[in-house]
Amino acid sequence: MNKTFNLLFFIKKNKIRTNGTAPIYLRITVDGKAAEIAAKRYIDPKKRDNKSQKTVGNSQKAKTLNSYLKTLEQEVYDFHYLMLKEENFVTAESLKSKLLGTDVATRMLILMIKIK
Repeated sequence: MNKTFNLLFFIKKNKIRTNGTAPIYLRITVDGKAAEIAAKRYIDPKKRDNKSQKTVGNSQKAKTLNSYLKTLEQEVYDFHYLMLKEENFVTAESLKSKLLGTDVATRMLILMIKIK
C-alpha cells in the first residue's frame, strides 16, 4: 500500500518560448518518486500563482486554463483510485503511463494479439 501521493502543477521556466510563455507540467509523486507530464498548455509565468496552483485573472482564457488543469488533476486522482482498487500498488511511473495510455497492460495485450 502506498503511503504518500501528491500532485503539483509547475511552470518550466527554462523552456520559455519566444512569445514569453512557458509550458505547464504536472508532477506526480508517489512514495517520494516523481514523474512529470506535460500538461500541453502554455502560460505567461507572471500570470501563474504557484501557491494557489491557479492562473491569475478573471478572463475567459484564465478560467478555461484553470478548468482544464482541474480536470487533468481529477483524472489523475481517478486513475490513482482505480489502480489502488485493482492492483493495490501504484508508482508515479505507472500512474503516468496509465494517464498517457501507454501502460504495460495495454502493450502486453497488443503483443499477445500480434503473437497469435
